[in-house]
Amino acid sequence: MLSLAYPWVLLLILAPLLLHWKKPAAHTVDAPVFPVGHWLSDLPGVTRQGNGVPRWQSLVLLLAWTLLMLALARPQHVGEQVQMPVSGRDLMLVVDISPSMEEQDMVIQGRSINRLQAVKRVLNQFIARREGDRLGLILFGTEPYVQAPLTFDLATLETLLQESGIGMAGRATAIGDAVGLATKRLRDRPQQQRVVVLLTDGANTAGEVTPDKATEIAAAAGVRLYTIGIGAESMVQRGLLGSRRVNPSRDLDENLLTRMAQQTGGEYFRARSLPELELIYETINQLEPIELDGKFYRPVTDLFFWPAGIAAALWLSLFLFRRSKGKLATTREQSGGSVNHG
Repeated sequence: MLSLAYPWVLLLILAPLLLHWKKPAAHTVDAPVFPVGHWLSDLPGVTRQGNGVPRWQSLVLLLAWTLLMLALARPQHVGEQVQMPVSGRDLMLVVDISPSMEEQDMVIQGRSINRLQAVKRVLNQFIARREGDRLGLILFGTEPYVQAPLTFDLATLETLLQESGIGMAGRATAIGDAVGLATKRLRDRPQQQRVVVLLTDGANTAGEVTPDKATEIAAAAGVRLYTIGIGAESMVQRGLLGSRRVNPSRDLDENLLTRMAQQTGGEYFRARSLPELELIYETINQLEPIELDGKFYRPVTDLFFWPAGIAAALWLSLFLFRRSKGKLATTREQSGGSVNHG
């Protein structure tokens, strides 16, 4: 829908017409008329042919003035009504990318994929549903680092998640440091709902802060921890001497993850397969619903630069035309004066 921010400005379009109407009639006398450049045209009482402004030039000036007034009225395109949330959760996703996440014990459509690939697949769906929340992403191994700060730009967050790779943060698992960094990022935010979703497949093997100490800090800061232990409990491993069944999640510290969740008011979940992981994130969506205030706005796009640009182009074109015409008339006048003098 098109609209004008200052429609009253359009009244100024009539200004040139009013000035022309109010202009007093000029006193006219009969006088000989000679073309511009003639040697007699400069004598007193002689009218120079071509002194008047051609009608088409007047129309061009009037059109440029109209366009300029239209630009000052500030035309706008008002889009469809959009609902915008003004309150939501600050939710930090903390994902383990240590080498153990390369274990291919997740299955999709009969094909084995590694744990990080499964996490990326499910997290993309989870992120897309959190419209209205501010999400961030922390990746950790030996050390944690912020892959994406808290943001409403969920598309960019998904891209940064896809760019993460196994082993980028080292070969160990610093759960305590990762939770500590997530709490630090959330503690300075004004929202009351601060949530961390931690996913790992192992135990704490590195870091300066113990997981228990990091949990105490998180609880004091009002941060709720949802912990997820990922990895199958049984898989067949083939070798030179045949096949054997192993537990690929033998290093997972479920007691620690359960304790961390309970002390902060969250929950611990166990993801042994891709469907279970999908169900876990759906459950977290239900436990932490998105808060919407129901406020609406209409996106507005300014269009004033179009009439302003066309008006400027018309004036510039007319100026250049008159200038070139004036130079041509001057050249003819000089050449005519030289011939008459001879």
